[in-house]
Amino acid sequence: MSQLQPTITPKLEEPKFGFNEYAERLNGRAAMIGFLLIVVIEYFTNQGVLSWLGLK
Repeated sequence: MSQLQPTITPKLEEPKFGFNEYAERLNGRAAMIGFLLIVVIEYFTNQGVLSWLGLK
C-alpha cells in the first residue's frame, strides 16, 4: 500500500512573549478565580479579606 504524503506543510508559529491572546486569557481566568475566592472567604468568615489577613 502506498502512504499518502501531506500536500501542505503546516505553518508553525514562533512562541510569543508579552501581551498576546493566550496570556490575556490566562490572566483573566486567574483574576476571576481570585475574585471568587475573595467572595467565598468573606462569606464564610464574615470578615473582609484585609481583616482576615490581619492587615486592618
